[in-house]
Amino acid sequence: MAQIRPELNEANVEHDPIAQFAQWYDEARAVERPLPHAAALATATSGGRPSLRMVLLKDFDAHGFVFFTNYQSRKGKELAKNPRASLLFNWGNLERQVRIDGLVTKVSRRESDEYFRTRPRGSQLSAWASPQSDLLADRADIEQRVAAAADKYPDDVPRPPDWGGYRLVPETIEFWQGREDRLHDRLRYRRTRDGRWRIERLAP
Repeated sequence: MAQIRPELNEANVEHDPIAQFAQWYDEARAVERPLPHAAALATATSGGRPSLRMVLLKDFDAHGFVFFTNYQSRKGKELAKNPRASLLFNWGNLERQVRIDGLVTKVSRRESDEYFRTRPRGSQLSAWASPQSDLLADRADIEQRVAAAADKYPDDVPRPPDWGGYRLVPETIEFWQGREDRLHDRLRYRRTRDGRWRIERLAP
């Protein structure tokens, strides 16, 4: 018997896309392993050359979607010159995707400090040791950098000044639900000039 896939219908989705995302995210956390909060982050240079990598969602609310990284990484440098980006969540067990497009800003130092304190010590030391996206001589190079950071900070590890969070403030959020015969449901929430959200159906 063919699997009956759920519908994504304008009549029964939340009017607020953040509430709709929260509902889907809770469902994904129940069935997706090991990283339901993993998302592909697309950035581009000022000249439009794209790049893509996976990041981990650490928080979201009405103000946007938060992830953390090294500000001097490739994505950090690209965001400094072109602050537009996209996030894509793919939850294969549910046959669902969510794509979020918008502007990216840095979170406050307080938010970055608070999150950094929750990271395991090893991850804190790695943030100091890794010149993210730069060339390394070999594996021993990064291991020596970690050892040096551990010697420098035998107790509490402060947040590196070039490490912190970004918040993607959504302009559009698209929800994709797989359906039979590739007639997938795609609903896009688009923020209008008055700050409200308009729901639009896209062809599969």
